Amino acid sequence: MKDTIKKPSGYFYADECSLDEFVGVVSQSLDKAELSFAAAVEQNIPIYDINALGEKLSQPDTRLHIMSEWADVLRNSAGVLVLKGAYADTAPIDAASEIYNGIIETQRKESDGEGDHFAKAGANDRIWNSLQKLCDRSPETFARYFGNVAIAAVCEAWLGPNYQMTAQVNLVRPGGAAQQAHRDYHLGFQTAEASSQYPAHVHDLSPALTLQGAVAHTDMPVETGPTKLLPFSQLYRAGYAAWRREDFRNYFEAHQVQLPLSKGDAVFFSPALFHAAGDNFSKNTGRMANLLQVSSAFGRAMETIDRKAMSEQLFPAMAKLQSEGALTKGEIVAAVASCAEGYSFPTNLDRDPPLGGLAPETQQAIFHRALAEKWTPETFSKTLQKQVERRKA
Repeated sequence: MKDTIKKPSGYFYADECSLDEFVGVVSQSLDKAELSFAAAVEQNIPIYDINALGEKLSQPDTRLHIMSEWADVLRNSAGVLVLKGAYADTAPIDAASEIYNGIIETQRKESDGEGDHFAKAGANDRIWNSLQKLCDRSPETFARYFGNVAIAAVCEAWLGPNYQMTAQVNLVRPGGAAQQAHRDYHLGFQTAEASSQYPAHVHDLSPALTLQGAVAHTDMPVETGPTKLLPFSQLYRAGYAAWRREDFRNYFEAHQVQLPLSKGDAVFFSPALFHAAGDNFSKNTGRMANLLQVSSAFGRAMETIDRKAMSEQLFPAMAKLQSEGALTKGEIVAAVASCAEGYSFPTNLDRDPPLGGLAPETQQAIFHRALAEKWTPETFSKTLQKQVERRKA
């Protein structure tokens, strides 16, 4: 008789995942009393009223306490949170939506009716790299849109400083079909076979490299299909191996929850949370969201972004808004963080050695120095180009 080779420990395999164990993990409930800053808990999802938090997000000590709670929710609790009224003033959203709708119209004329990879032709419109496309078309709109203190705080809460912002707009028209339950980037974008080759501790680390978010550009009643979510599902360690299994997906569909969102709200969740875009059952309401995929400085973002070109586009607008007092210090920091590269590496240390510390100056540091010293755009561009030359292999 041929000996059966036992699978090694320390790895996750789809056929060894336990639905009963998964059900035990997601059958928890979240009590608002466990949270210090949430305005409410709805269907196990904490809701944070950004207007009520007010100045607390601009005060270093209280900001850290809020960020600590958000990180705990994303890692150890529900795995998802809603920032209610993330944009108290929705004018930047309207301005961005006008630009995005123009891009969509152009794309539809050029696409010959092709659909994106999430839906049949005509049901969805997708703008890849909406981050840079917005900056290219209207740097001032970009500054006001991404100069959002609450969004910067939740990104930093999960990923730490120097995170890398990327974004993709999704417009789901009436009749747009739902996605199947899944997990997201990094391991969520691997096949089951590929993910099984990564040891268990990498499965634990993968969610810490990315934060998923969505900014509502329209009101999203449930019939328009806001994201279906399964709170606590990020806690199931083997989830990257399990999410493709039919029994897990069936359980998700039977127990998922959806929260209606208003224009200006934002939802953020762990990439390990089981989730899926919903069906748009509405008669005549398109659902538009800017999907934020934010990466750790220590990871690899999914999209290629020309952050030097974006910085050169954004700098004159930021200098103007700063001189007019149109943005607070926190909003300036948030806008620059969403644009410029915040990490010093990789670089060529022969030409770009550490200066006064352990790491070379970052693109973000140059941006802030230029604003503080009131550089001309030409000086700023030349300094960025010199940095590019130093960093070359």
